[in-house]
Amino acid sequence: MGVRRQARPRRRTALIAAAVASLLSASYAASGSAAAADAPPPQPPPQLTQAKVDDAVGALDRIIQDGMKKTGVPGVAVAVVYKDQVVYLKGFGDRQVGESGAVGPDTVFELASLSKPLASTVVAGAVGDKTIGWDDPVTGELPRFVLKDPWVTEHVTVADLFSHRSGLPDHSGDLLEDLGYDRTYILEHLKYEPLSPFRASYAYTNFGVTAAGEAVANANDTTWENLAEDTLYGPAGMNSTSSRFTDYEQAKDKAAIHVKAADGSWEAKYVRDADAQSPAGGASSTARDMAVWMRLQLANGKLGGEQIIPADPLERTHLPEIVANPPHAPAGRTGFYGLGWNVSYDDQGRLRLSHSGAFALGTNTNVSLIPGEQLGITVLTNGAPVGLADSVALDFFDTAQYGKPTTDWLTLAAQVYQQTEEAGRSPTNYTKPPEDAADAQPDDTYTGTYDNDFYGPLTVTAAKNGELTMSLGPKPMTFRLTHFDGDTFSFETVGENATGPSGVTFKTDSDGAKAGKVTIEAFDENGLGTFTRS
Repeated sequence: MGVRRQARPRRRTALIAAAVASLLSASYAASGSAAAADAPPPQPPPQLTQAKVDDAVGALDRIIQDGMKKTGVPGVAVAVVYKDQVVYLKGFGDRQVGESGAVGPDTVFELASLSKPLASTVVAGAVGDKTIGWDDPVTGELPRFVLKDPWVTEHVTVADLFSHRSGLPDHSGDLLEDLGYDRTYILEHLKYEPLSPFRASYAYTNFGVTAAGEAVANANDTTWENLAEDTLYGPAGMNSTSSRFTDYEQAKDKAAIHVKAADGSWEAKYVRDADAQSPAGGASSTARDMAVWMRLQLANGKLGGEQIIPADPLERTHLPEIVANPPHAPAGRTGFYGLGWNVSYDDQGRLRLSHSGAFALGTNTNVSLIPGEQLGITVLTNGAPVGLADSVALDFFDTAQYGKPTTDWLTLAAQVYQQTEEAGRSPTNYTKPPEDAADAQPDDTYTGTYDNDFYGPLTVTAAKNGELTMSLGPKPMTFRLTHFDGDTFSFETVGENATGPSGVTFKTDSDGAKAGKVTIEAFDENGLGTFTRS
């Protein structure tokens, strides 16, 4: 029987940024769309009164508690700043299900991709010190960073990588991280990824941002983790913020990450060490520290009258760099990406800056700012993305502007995240082999070692009980292969980018005695998932 050719599924985390951008665009819909320019349009005068903001702040307890009740998310911490004052700072729920310890303003959360606007703040500080520029190529400081096109390698800049316009595919390198490869290995293997048109295509890439962060750190003769501490966290007094996983792990007051169990309850099942992509997703912080950072953002880099981050390079992070989310209807608004920020303009013409963070293994965060109103909110949660972090921010701004939420943002956000997860799954149901499935060939047809320049070697082994397994990664991870049909098997994906069962298809040589190649469906989105027998 012939091998069934399967469509390539998209990884679920690869869709989260686009999903949230669509959600935000829906919230800012109007007639007409903003256009990219060298400078943002002039901001209108502030439209929110103190009374309107006070009313929105007064509604937050109810908004948060209602959302927690509907979703079951164990813990939430929220900070709101307005006119350089912290006007709301509270924690709700539990740091870890089944353990004592309440969430408070000083509970440390993993930030996931909320790390990106923090990182661009750090880089703005380095740019202000003139050790490197936003428009400097990274190769001068990161000579082993190579892309598939030599011209792009020579010209790709810090800004290109921070705005996801380098041409690298969505979430390049993330699957290598899931297999246990470190930052150095991943950055050095991005050269195998196919490229889209340089500076003309948007694709969200954690390790593109990470490469830029590494280049900036090298320009300062330090590590990224130390640069973040010395440039931002220390000078701003963000004493509970770090870009090292060990600092989060060792914190006494920290929020464990949670996922939903089959019965709908929440459990602290996983550990997410994101050190490999620290600039893009590896920071941790508290609601209190995030309030300090929002004040700095809204005050052009100042805190208490002291210039912590130079204003001009920080302002650059707020400008549109590329279209990230084109309008989906004539009345829709264009969503842009800046340097570590989603950049949008609302019905009132106001600049909106936002970013969400999501680990499928158990955390969801959001920051949203309206600089023209000097208003910002950060929402930290310790549950896998179900829309709570985003909806709290959207409900808050709606209440400030209109007196109440304009739509059921929690339901809408939950649907977006659910669709995102489902879109990443294989179109084939590997739990149900076809009724006319062909038998597998003898085990020794498949066993042996196969090579792949990107993913490294893969070894297929047969146990005495006849069970086949495959092993790959720097500290080899072993996966059980379950027969599906003919030379196709399945395995259960794991890690942050897990998408459920996925296919493993062997291709036998012309004599049929040995498989010469094997393709892993989950690893083949960009055509890199085929391994060749050694």
